[in-house]
Amino acid sequence: MSPSTYLLRVVLNDRPGSLGMLAVQLGTIGADIRSLEVVEREDGFVVDDLVVDLPSGALPDTLITASEKVAGVHVDSIRPHAGVLDTHLELELIDRVAAGGKDGLQVLADYAPRVLRVSWATVISKPGPDVLRLYGSSGAPESPLEVADWLPLDHPTSFDSEAEWIPASWRDMDTRLAAAPLGTSGKVLLLGRIAGPDFRPAEVARLGYLTGIIGTLLHTKKPKEG
Repeated sequence: MSPSTYLLRVVLNDRPGSLGMLAVQLGTIGADIRSLEVVEREDGFVVDDLVVDLPSGALPDTLITASEKVAGVHVDSIRPHAGVLDTHLELELIDRVAAGGKDGLQVLADYAPRVLRVSWATVISKPGPDVLRLYGSSGAPESPLEVADWLPLDHPTSFDSEAEWIPASWRDMDTRLAAAPLGTSGKVLLLGRIAGPDFRPAEVARLGYLTGIIGTLLHTKKPKEG
């Protein structure tokens, strides 16, 4: 049987050898690190996303136990994962959106979960009193977002997962949310990550850079009037 693959997010001391000791501990349970990305680095610690293969039949909890045997390592989250991390996926997404023509925003919603490692994505707007869902990815919640006092949005942000405006069914699934404006169109890309982890500041910044580029791209592709 083939191994199971997981996305392991760890917080560890930013010092020489920490990652090596983690790799050694994961090796003791037969786990294999396939790829790694630094999510965020602050004074004294670093947040890493590791794609890890675990032998068939091994429980994912063993990844947590092995990781936290290393002093200064904390497992922030663990999720099933397909594929490897690719830091060039943003460029691929921008190209796909550009080639999507009038369906560019649907392409964005469809591919954003893979690129930004979230559960689902929607494009929303609030031109009047009601919140409109314009596009959604596979897995986007059926329960509508009826209240969004934070719209219009002028900067990327993450939200308190217990905020009253979040639909109850979203809160029941412990959905973490982040959003960013798509240029000056009034449209917003809203991301949902079921059962966490929380969006790190660097992830929110990354989201803002991506939507800023795509918003500008889509605006300049509009046909001129007159």
